[in-house]
Amino acid sequence: MIDTHCHLDYLDDPAQARGELGLTAMVCIGASVEHAKKAVALAELYPDVYATAGLHPTDVAEQDSPETRTTLEQLSVHPRVVGIGETGLDDYWHQDQQEVQRAAFAWHIDLARRRDLPVIIHTRDRPGQERASLECAAMIREAGYRRGIVHCCNGHAGLLRAALDTGWYISFAGNLTYKTALAIQEAAQYTPADRLLVETDAPFLAPVPKRGKPNRPGYVRYTLDFLAQLRGVDSEELEAITDHNARTVYWKMQGNSMP
Repeated sequence: MIDTHCHLDYLDDPAQARGELGLTAMVCIGASVEHAKKAVALAELYPDVYATAGLHPTDVAEQDSPETRTTLEQLSVHPRVVGIGETGLDDYWHQDQQEVQRAAFAWHIDLARRRDLPVIIHTRDRPGQERASLECAAMIREAGYRRGIVHCCNGHAGLLRAALDTGWYISFAGNLTYKTALAIQEAAQYTPADRLLVETDAPFLAPVPKRGKPNRPGYVRYTLDFLAQLRGVDSEELEAITDHNARTVYWKMQGNSMP
């Protein structure tokens, strides 16, 4: 089984965490220069770990620079790097960073296109608002780049439709299992089987029955089991589907180079 999005380097014991619950592979997300370097180092150390390189939207205002972009471009050609991001738009903490976030998001999409890698997006709206989701949807459509992943789907119908129309994959994290996550659960039922992914976003968003504890890559199985029940399919069948989808979007089914 593949955890398509985790922050393994944030954990105190990445070596132990990666070996739990029989994962085939995990993608460690580089959400800054520092974390991208750590993700690549873990991917060099462990054959079941792969990395991405990007700059999280909440860090763009402070960290985006020509030097940052040059370093991320250099990291992006590493043979263990399989994606660009996470990037996107986030209004939750700040609403005065829209312009710089949009510019960084567009740059990430361009880098992904040049590297022929999927771009991984993070989208978070301010409570009661939807600007980030709507603008992410518009930028996805405008760019027309067909290799992408909506990480930790927030259930926004417009963003979901734009991503699916553009050929992107939709990834569901542990918050899918929360009782109040009705919009996310509806999105998980609506998403075609051949576009589904599962993730942990570890150490964040631990699924039921581990909610309230630090998340672990192996806990992706709880999310998968919930998703299978939600869609009325067998867990083993859904695991085969989501693993196939992960190999398609991240590795383009390239034989020995994929897990």
